[in-house]
Amino acid sequence: MDNYNFQKDVPTYCVTAESFPEGIAAAHQQLHTLLPKNDRRDFFGISYPDENGIMIYKAAAQIMEDESLPGLETFVIKNGPYNSFYIYDYKQNPDSIGEAFELLQKQHEVDPNGYCLEWYINENDVKCMVPLGKEYQEFTGLNKE
Repeated sequence: MDNYNFQKDVPTYCVTAESFPEGIAAAHQQLHTLLPKNDRRDFFGISYPDENGIMIYKAAAQIMEDESLPGLETFVIKNGPYNSFYIYDYKQNPDSIGEAFELLQKQHEVDPNGYCLEWYINENDVKCMVPLGKEYQEFTGLNKE
């Protein structure tokens, strides 16, 4: 497990999957067809339970500077610290994403009102991340009460 810190908010366009997990691939495919091609654009997956405990999944893509596509849903990935697992070649073991999030969510410093964030580094690798709560303090060896 690693730490990662988003220095600033990341605004994204997104498409909500019709079902979870079955609708994930279709949501990503739809998102890719709606956006202009840009090799510098980062892609994400965002999931969280709704008020009834049903999982919501959003395929998301970074909004590029000066880009405006009215009518597309948006989501802001919040800045701050995250715990993460880097998964190499996740397509060889698709269950590894769910397993990573199970482990990440068991950590005591995780924001209970946060979300699960998949950051697709390339076509084969993904970084699974969860935001840390407001009480989180980076360990420096000096954190004593």
